[in-house]
Amino acid sequence: MKSFLDKDPVDQWINLETRRQFFGKAGKGAGMAALASMFMRDGVGAVAAAPAAAGEGGGALGSGHFPAKAKRVIYLFMSGAPSQIDTFDYKPLLRDKFDTDLPASVRGEQRLSAMTASQARFPIAPSTFDFKQCGNCGKWVSDLLPHTGSMADDLTFVQSTWTEAINHDPAITYIQTGNQIPGRPSMGAWVSYGLGSLNRNLPDFVVLNCQPRGQALYSRLWGSGFLPSKHAGVAFRDQGDPVLYLSNPDGVDAKLRRAMLDKLGRMNARIHDEVGDPETHARIAQYEMAFRMQASVPELTDTSNEPAHIKEMYGPDVDKPGTFGYNCLMARRMAERGVRFTQIFHRGWDNHSNLPSKIAVQSKEIDQPAWALIQDLKQRGLLEDTLVVWGGEFGRTVFSQGVLTKDNHGRDHHPRCFTTWMAGGGFKPGMTHGETDDYSYNITKDPVHIRDLNATILHQLGIDHNRFSVKHMGLDQKLTGVDHAHVVKDIIA
Repeated sequence: MKSFLDKDPVDQWINLETRRQFFGKAGKGAGMAALASMFMRDGVGAVAAAPAAAGEGGGALGSGHFPAKAKRVIYLFMSGAPSQIDTFDYKPLLRDKFDTDLPASVRGEQRLSAMTASQARFPIAPSTFDFKQCGNCGKWVSDLLPHTGSMADDLTFVQSTWTEAINHDPAITYIQTGNQIPGRPSMGAWVSYGLGSLNRNLPDFVVLNCQPRGQALYSRLWGSGFLPSKHAGVAFRDQGDPVLYLSNPDGVDAKLRRAMLDKLGRMNARIHDEVGDPETHARIAQYEMAFRMQASVPELTDTSNEPAHIKEMYGPDVDKPGTFGYNCLMARRMAERGVRFTQIFHRGWDNHSNLPSKIAVQSKEIDQPAWALIQDLKQRGLLEDTLVVWGGEFGRTVFSQGVLTKDNHGRDHHPRCFTTWMAGGGFKPGMTHGETDDYSYNITKDPVHIRDLNATILHQLGIDHNRFSVKHMGLDQKLTGVDHAHVVKDIIA
């Protein structure tokens, strides 16, 4: 009698009636609908828009369009939008304008969110925090972020980032995928697709979510969209297995798991030969990656061999999974092991009320770990070819939302200007690019749209964003969209 592993359930299914026979009888349209239904139950969606890259670990672009300055990206995303006025955009003249109305000439015809559009007044709320000049570059940084200020000479500040989106979901979707409408590939997926793997035992794209707080996040923010699903981000968990079902169930050892995967691979290969869906190859690759991760991920997440002085750098929460300190240490370990794109989401920056107290908590959580990550990469020789990005989806208003007092206020969403910083990856350290007006409301010099930011990140990875596209729905789809985007060359070393 054949064992479970010797049986081939695909044989009988295919032999009873091949897909060609089925399509011939049922008609092309009905056949395709039925086929899609069959595959959706296994998590397989529409046919991929482009063939998978040839060669194990290889990307669609090979090594890129030109020599890269960076091999990998670590993106520290502050979900909810930090206030640029209270962190990096120093506006001392506002102290004398407390509770005066923001001039109509400054506000102009700019869009307001529904939360403040009906306010009778727009009273100016200067930052309650002190700023000081930091480093040889003299960058003004808030006292909220003393560790960040201490490494100002390592950072490139873009003070003139802007976007059109004014609400969280479309704004985060926009900066992550290049479009406010869901369904497009995320930046990490694009990078994985284009450049491929640096380590066949770990995913190209890993997502680390900090403990839930504030605005919800959705897996589509690190999804693959119309690219093959193997390029989607793998979200690590902070409880149990870092990745779901990483451990074998009771009674299944590594040898049995290997035999099961071999059999499943042959079944999927036959399905691919019959149907020709490239996503079937993606499924096989994902199963194989999951098997290899059973050995690589436990080693990655075991920090017991990290020296005490390194852990001290990252702060008191470094041993607590789900904290920003722990995730920053994980990001460094992933960089060492060749993870191409690591994204850390830190939530809770949506300060519509009680901003002074809330932003102080948020800033304390991220300040030391972000500093430690940069210094740790630097001392290991990894910062040179690792690009670290810090920022949110938009900025905050100079005027108060709701009641304004001397020591308390809130700020609404403000897409017209906000601050992003970068480190490593071939950027000019110790410089500030772009300027805003005296109210941190309008950009007065060197605007950088979020598509420009994404184009510049791709450029540092050796990718020409104008030449990096996938045909989908009859269009050449790009991360930077169809509108003109440009590389910000002034900040590149």
